[in-house]
Amino acid sequence: MYLRFCITMPLIHIIIMSDIERDMVNVMIDTRIGKRIKQCRERLGLTQEQFAEKTGFTANYISTLERGASFPRCEKLIILLNALEVSADAIFCDVVDHSAKYKASQLSKELETLPLEAQNRIIQMIELMIEQEKNNRK
Repeated sequence: MYLRFCITMPLIHIIIMSDIERDMVNVMIDTRIGKRIKQCRERLGLTQEQFAEKTGFTANYISTLERGASFPRCEKLIILLNALEVSADAIFCDVVDHSAKYKASQLSKELETLPLEAQNRIIQMIELMIEQEKNNRK
């Protein structure tokens, strides 16, 4: 049994999670982080073997990370981030609640790579979604 404490002023909530629920949360987080590691590596045009050589890790270890079957310790995480040439935001943006600015910045960069007509179409869709969201709040 795993206990997690959520502190919200002025109450303390105790959430009791089964081992299966806790493992599901861990797997979900690790899978998303692994996916980001893989995307960053591929963006550099590196194979797992080449990236392993760059980091000093084994290709098997890189594969394990990318599948979300393992998570690196702090010192290995720093080596990974430096080798990927990214900040921690690039890896944790799917699991950290306060990463919307980073995601918006990345989407903006991706948008710039598209033809102008596609950019305009996507911007119109986003503007419409923002307007709908604002109307839903009223």
